[in-house]
Amino acid sequence: MAGIIVVFDFDKTIIDVDSDNWVVDSLGFTEEFERLLPTMPWNDLMDAMMGKIHAAGRTLDDVAAALRAVPIDPRVPAAIRAACALGCDLRVLSDANAFFIDTVLDHHGLRGCFTEVNTNPSRVDADGRLRIGPYHAAPHGCGVGTCPPNMCKGQVLDRILREAAAGGGRKRVIYLGDGRGDYCPSLRLAREDFVMPRRGFPVWDLICEDPAR
Repeated sequence: MAGIIVVFDFDKTIIDVDSDNWVVDSLGFTEEFERLLPTMPWNDLMDAMMGKIHAAGRTLDDVAAALRAVPIDPRVPAAIRAACALGCDLRVLSDANAFFIDTVLDHHGLRGCFTEVNTNPSRVDADGRLRIGPYHAAPHGCGVGTCPPNMCKGQVLDRILREAAAGGGRKRVIYLGDGRGDYCPSLRLAREDFVMPRRGFPVWDLICEDPAR
């Protein structure tokens, strides 16, 4: 199993919901989020929403409390721990953000199972407000057409595979995801790899539309 890299999406894969929507809804900012949604890219919108949440007097602890209440199927942590115990190299590749993911993984005692978390960076500024940035600071130039402007998961997976090969040969990949952004990395997999799309979700539909690609 040491020759296997398991790559997990986060939203609607490790957890049962979209963490961005969950936090916004839990803290009572759904109406403001929906008003701004047509006006800016999602990643920029979430940074703006963290500013509005902070300005309304909600703290980082409030955000973390909402994240600790995120629904997760108990079989998922069990499967992650089992794969880790078998020696698989586990990675997260997600268009969420570092604070959200780390908070949830730490709450469930899973952070140590993962070699790395690849996601949009986040930081807490001097005022205690959470800032969320893009993974790719410049346009990433992916031509697949399903990646958001702030992150091409295919390019991130390419980097993971290059580093793994440099460390002793190509590893077999198992990729788990659900969204449109997970389609691009699924196209980077070799014949010996596996993609496990969540049935009925966007990446499942995209793969079914062109299974020979």
